[in-house]
Amino acid sequence: MYNYKQYQEANNVPLGILMEDKNTHLEHLEDDILNNGVRGGQNAIAFLNALDKMMSGHSKNKMNVTVKWDGAPAIWAGINPENGKFFVGGKHIFNKVPKINYTNADIDRNHPGAGLNKKLKVALATFPALNIPGIWQGDLLYTSDELKGDDIDGDRVIVFTPNTITYAVSVRSQMARKITSSKIGIVWHTTYTGKTMDSLSAKFGANSSSLTTSKAVWSTDATFKDTSGNVMFTAAESKKFQRVLRMAAGSLKSAKGYLPIIAKDIKDKNLWTPAGMIKVFLNSYIRGGQKIENTREVLEFFGKYYEKALDKKIKSLKSKAGKEKWTQIKKDGVSEYNKYKRLLYFVIASYITLQTAKEQVLRKLERAENIGTFLRTPNGYKVTAPEGFVAIDHVGKALKLVDRLEFSRANFSAPKNWK
Repeated sequence: MYNYKQYQEANNVPLGILMEDKNTHLEHLEDDILNNGVRGGQNAIAFLNALDKMMSGHSKNKMNVTVKWDGAPAIWAGINPENGKFFVGGKHIFNKVPKINYTNADIDRNHPGAGLNKKLKVALATFPALNIPGIWQGDLLYTSDELKGDDIDGDRVIVFTPNTITYAVSVRSQMARKITSSKIGIVWHTTYTGKTMDSLSAKFGANSSSLTTSKAVWSTDATFKDTSGNVMFTAAESKKFQRVLRMAAGSLKSAKGYLPIIAKDIKDKNLWTPAGMIKVFLNSYIRGGQKIENTREVLEFFGKYYEKALDKKIKSLKSKAGKEKWTQIKKDGVSEYNKYKRLLYFVIASYITLQTAKEQVLRKLERAENIGTFLRTPNGYKVTAPEGFVAIDHVGKALKLVDRLEFSRANFSAPKNWK
């Protein structure tokens, strides 16, 4: 239903570029080579080059960076263009049979679960006062009952934990006074226009200052603001960054014979081939808290990982025919791994090098002054960076920049109190 094909064509965005889809899912920059093959690799390098120019002060084309707040759940709100009525909802508004909420009775019927039900009712009661133009999407940060007081490093703060990261604001600040007097907090990041719900076009970015001020809603947007002046690349840093990008371009060129096979198997969900399993394998490193850095070691480990996964599948089968079928699948897969092993080496090398370049950008962006961000641990609060950033180029293409080892691993195991 969600008309991104038309949006991409209208904005000269090549089909397959990682746009935010109707489930608000953005892919990581380095995964673009797995999902979209050679074109994905070229796209990732183009993004990093644009970021380098932006952070070196040499950009001619506009590159926007938005802060990726760790809010949840995603909420849509605004005027349904088909009937002129105000609504709120989750991603279910894009279902084949849409779940759009105009009243509390609609929310009770569509979302009987206690967590989302309660939050949507607060949104429905407070968001109309904002006079949202069209339809906006944001990530919920808190409702007033979730705000807590705490002490961090000797400072009394207001904290809220919408998902994985805990946000902390000093009670002495004007922001804290606005937050504590509100009923709900949200960060807006996407706007929508269209004449019908199933033909909406999305645009990254939202300017919360254009909304009507309401004491009941603490509303902000995801625009990156550097008040510290610390995020610009020096000439030496830019030179080092370009060396990394040249390495990435070289390894991508060497990997081009296998990248289309990976992209096709991922798209076709052929998850039992080496090409189809490589993305799952690399993500398993993150879940295990390991940094992907030694290309040859990772390559050899993947071969063992693949065989072990197929052995487990074969062992789980009871029929002789089933075992014979999957034994052949394993044999074919091992043959594929050995055939493309050299090319797979360069795929992994490209992945690692793109991560390295991305991390150089992240370390700079994280130096900007922002609201305090922490992870809760059994020993108290641990300082952490923001969840990450989203880079959006001048034609609307977007990719996610996240320190996956720091944040994604924590996110895999974090409880979600909004489900």
